Amino acid sequence: MSEFDAIFVGAGHNSLACATHLALKGWKVGVFEKNAQAGGAVQTREFTLPGFRHDFGAMNLSLFAGSAFHQKYANELKTHGLDFAPVADCFASTFPDGRWLGVSTDLDRTASRIAAFSSADADTWRRLVAAFPGEAEHLFSLLGSPMSARALASTGWKLWRKKGTAGALDTARLLLASPRAWLEENFQSPQVRATLATWGMHLDFAPDIAGGAVFPYLESMANQSFGMVLGRGGADTMIRALENMLKAAGGRLFTGVEVAEILTSGGGATGIRLASGETHEATKAVVAGVAPGALVGKLLPAGSGDAAFDASMRKFRHAPGTMMIHLALNSLPDWRAGEELQRFAYVHLAPSLEAMAKVYQQATAGLLPSEPVLVVGQPTAVDPSRAPEGKQVLWVQVRMLPAEIAGDAAGEIAPNHWDAVRERYAGRVLDLIETYAPGLRKKILGRAVFSPVDLERENPNLVGGDQICGSHHLAQNFLFRPARGFARWNTPVKNLHLTGAATWPGAGTGAGSGFLLARQLAGA
Repeated sequence: MSEFDAIFVGAGHNSLACATHLALKGWKVGVFEKNAQAGGAVQTREFTLPGFRHDFGAMNLSLFAGSAFHQKYANELKTHGLDFAPVADCFASTFPDGRWLGVSTDLDRTASRIAAFSSADADTWRRLVAAFPGEAEHLFSLLGSPMSARALASTGWKLWRKKGTAGALDTARLLLASPRAWLEENFQSPQVRATLATWGMHLDFAPDIAGGAVFPYLESMANQSFGMVLGRGGADTMIRALENMLKAAGGRLFTGVEVAEILTSGGGATGIRLASGETHEATKAVVAGVAPGALVGKLLPAGSGDAAFDASMRKFRHAPGTMMIHLALNSLPDWRAGEELQRFAYVHLAPSLEAMAKVYQQATAGLLPSEPVLVVGQPTAVDPSRAPEGKQVLWVQVRMLPAEIAGDAAGEIAPNHWDAVRERYAGRVLDLIETYAPGLRKKILGRAVFSPVDLERENPNLVGGDQICGSHHLAQNFLFRPARGFARWNTPVKNLHLTGAATWPGAGTGAGSGFLLARQLAGA
């Protein structure tokens, strides 16, 4: 048995960031990970052919680059191997009529593209970009603060002093609005609306769901203003740097070991028991980077002692599932809309708000969508080091999908387990891409397909293929993430804490929950 000040269950990037900060503060920390490698959903592996490096889940590291953790430790992370690949041509959408719209860091270029659809929308875009620094100050303050009365009061006070009552209410309205409401109030062109609305689909916000407007707003404005970053060589550059930094600070990382139980005594967490039977003691904290259902359903066999908390953890709502398709290619897709699309990190295939709403409705009803929303990542357009010379990698995220299949909206695939229909549905996805980029199949050298079930097998936190580890709808966000009264990474068990995407401030690569918890535990 070993004794630690803090033990971490799971080695996702939030756990690693939290453990690293504590280790640098003098804590003795141990991180225990079931899988052979750390990183959770942030991994890069050769899924198809040797030399082709594919990001398992997260590809965009912009949130980490802009995070408070990176701001504090940028030099140390760089010393330990962190390397970014900046992106100037960030995201685009292409439409069935052959037109396209993309957001690049060159404001005049982006505005000119928007003006081709609507000159009024181009003017609106410039106005929003000009106002973004002032708006971002308050939004990022909120998203980067603990969900405490003091922090919320401070953010609200600063917002009111800067913008007045009317301005503060406008910000609150943005936080509550649906993507459709905000987009239709600000933009005339259906194509402009669709291009921005796709970012809501990344985070479980179909066009008509309240609370979703802020994500298309923030992503589009941040990409225009700052650009995007990928990890050079793969998203796992972030994980390797965190691992190296943790070990250099004296922390210990154990991989390939499964935690079977969190040990408790006298109402507090005291350590862990591994599946092997081995135990380890924690004198100050146990931090679980797991999905809420796994905490009370597995790691605390007798529950937390608080029936209401346990019920909330079991009822924690997950977003619809995702399929990932990784392709090794001879060359980038020949987009029918034009070669310029080959420069973009992301190309969305989501033609309208109505199409996105339909896909979400079908998936939540248990149906395989007839025409899913596709996020086509082209990382080698930005970072050629991910593939052999002259070759390319394609990262295809299929949103949204049911975890369990009740039927097929297209009436072509009989209901069955994902293992039986995975490849056939992947064929539907490739057919769809072919309509926008003819000849794609002829370029494929190798492919790997992960259904929603496969994603959960790889990472139990991705319940039902939910890549964001929990819906971000208003009833399960802010003060309610993961449950009312437990938004500060606390649990009813003394010294037992939760971290990760299921907790505030939610999904993404920003290490927000890990760093905020670390500062709370360490006192700074």
